[in-house]
Amino acid sequence: MSRRGFLRMGGLALGGMSLPGILRAEERAGVGSSEKAVIMVLLPGGPPHLDMFDLKPEAPAEIRGEFHPIGTSVPGIEICELMPRLAASMDKFAVVRSLVGGVDDHNLHQCLTGWESHPQQGDSRNIPGYPVGGWPSIGSVLSKLKGPTEPAVPPFLSLAPPQTESTTRASLNQPGYLGAAHAGFEPLKKAEDDLTLSGIDLARLSDRRALLGSLDRFRSEMDRRRAVSAFDAYTDQAFDLLTSSKVAHALDLSREDPRTLARYGAPSGAEPELGGPKLLENFLIARRLVDAGVRCVTLAFSPWPLERESRGGFNWDWHFDNFRKARVALPMLDQGLTALVEDLEASGRLDDVSIVVWGEFGRSPKINKDAGRDHWAHVGSCLLAGGGMKTGQVIGRTDKLGSRAVERPVHYREVFATLYDRLGINASETFLRDLGDRPIALVDDRPPIAELV
Repeated sequence: MSRRGFLRMGGLALGGMSLPGILRAEERAGVGSSEKAVIMVLLPGGPPHLDMFDLKPEAPAEIRGEFHPIGTSVPGIEICELMPRLAASMDKFAVVRSLVGGVDDHNLHQCLTGWESHPQQGDSRNIPGYPVGGWPSIGSVLSKLKGPTEPAVPPFLSLAPPQTESTTRASLNQPGYLGAAHAGFEPLKKAEDDLTLSGIDLARLSDRRALLGSLDRFRSEMDRRRAVSAFDAYTDQAFDLLTSSKVAHALDLSREDPRTLARYGAPSGAEPELGGPKLLENFLIARRLVDAGVRCVTLAFSPWPLERESRGGFNWDWHFDNFRKARVALPMLDQGLTALVEDLEASGRLDDVSIVVWGEFGRSPKINKDAGRDHWAHVGSCLLAGGGMKTGQVIGRTDKLGSRAVERPVHYREVFATLYDRLGINASETFLRDLGDRPIALVDDRPPIAELV
């Protein structure tokens, strides 16, 4: 029986109370009013799938590496020994070991949009099927289709650390053909002319309004240009964001219980030398933001300094010392991610918030002479949780070396179709218009991952 049918029948037993009356009572009580959201955890540089979720203990030493698999709360599923918290809560996660469709390009574009990297040169109008203006990220799509949950809460917010774009050619807030009005806000970004929440007070905000007022003449001269409307909308939203106590409180961890910060592994003192411990705060901030009504939060978790190291490599791009770096990075990811899922479950929000953890490609099965793993676009892994998905399972299988998908290959766009489905959007039947006024589907005809939904 449908829910409405059940309520109607139940109403007869409640003295004939009508279905509309029951539904109004539910609405006043907040029943069924939770907004769907997505948190995307990006691991820039390409995380090593063979050392995280797809270990090959029977492979030769030059393939299997230094780590051992451990059992999890789900019989038959094993993951890396460096992630014991995740192993203990595997029933709340789903592992895709057969992620395909990646390209050998340090570009998070595919993780953000589902589509292959945008062209670096030339006119995209000449590329069949490529939208004029470029593909929008999932947060921008949600901004366009769903809008804000309330005027002062932006639908899309990116917790991009400073200089993220120096290591990935796609900004974490990219709006593509949807324009600047649907770009994600980046409160952590430090740039000379950006509006940020860092150190803002009312006097400084007033000065910003005065500054924008002085641009009236320029804007009146430019009002015929298409970009102005996007600029106006973006600016209005920015001031809404800056003056919204709801979002400001979500970003302010000074009010958070120190015990909660400790559960996430976030430091309580000065920022440490490595990027990872400080960025663990973003897992907690992401949870607070979706609680405040943000529809999409993207965050980049980078366990190593954002600047290139002396021997090359950045973030998860471990061409050398792969195992030394993993011993630092994986326990941090393990702690922050499991704390996020635990908090969402405790608040009853886990079924409303979908979480995906991935990078732009996997790493090579063969360990190189510098104890590193190189780029490997043929196959990788990703981790999913929440969103009412059927967790506690592994999807897909690679060969004995972890080099190719041999069972149930899953394309990036299948993951996106799944995320959109969890957000109440049929991606293959939803079209938006690009800057050339052409209808563009969010994904192709790939369906959501049936095993999950």
